[in-house]
Amino acid sequence: MKLNIAYPATGCQKLLEIDDERKLRPFYEKRMSSEVSAECLGDEWKGYVFRITGGNDKQGFPMKQGVLTNGRVRLLLSKGHSCFRPRRTGERRRKSVHGCIVDANLSVLSLIIIKKGEGEIAGLTDTTVPRRLGPKRASKIRRLFNLSKEDDVRQYVVRRPLAEKEGKKARSKAPKIQRLVTPVVLQRKRARVALKKNRANKKRDDAAEYAKLLAMRLKEAKERKMERRRSSSMRKSQ
Repeated sequence: MKLNIAYPATGCQKLLEIDDERKLRPFYEKRMSSEVSAECLGDEWKGYVFRITGGNDKQGFPMKQGVLTNGRVRLLLSKGHSCFRPRRTGERRRKSVHGCIVDANLSVLSLIIIKKGEGEIAGLTDTTVPRRLGPKRASKIRRLFNLSKEDDVRQYVVRRPLAEKEGKKARSKAPKIQRLVTPVVLQRKRARVALKKNRANKKRDDAAEYAKLLAMRLKEAKERKMERRRSSSMRKSQ
């Protein structure tokens, strides 16, 4: 079985091929999201703790969270389910998936390190892969650089350098900051609120005018009715 081990803190991952059944036995009968001690893999893994994030069986079918079996099942999947990508709106499809329990029929098991041990693992914890892209949302940029509300987020955007061309100036790219509060955004918000207030006031005035018109029409109808009764009674008396 192959173990695909990732360490999110450095952005590195490593693929280990393990044939010894005794080393793999502690992973068997564990479910996805379970935590497993890594000491079974050798002395260099002392103190490390893994979390199982998924895997694929020998035929390539992925493990699916929530399917409590160590075999393969066919499920009717739709938009929002893992292991399925709809091609059309409202599409559903019956697909084969492996259960969320680890067994010997898996070819690859995906793990992440959630607790680092004493020693360093070559190619996993001793090197750092720089992030290609920085955060895009204003609140996440503030959290990354520990900024206050008064600081200008635009000065802290992570820029990505582009490949240099001969005879041209070096260029870099930066993402458009999302959810950034600017004077234009506040102006648009004020305009929206004002429009809403004007709409409510207009509705109230129209309702009052309609009620006034209705009362006037009812009064006129009542007067006409009284006039008709008066004229009919005068004819009868003649």
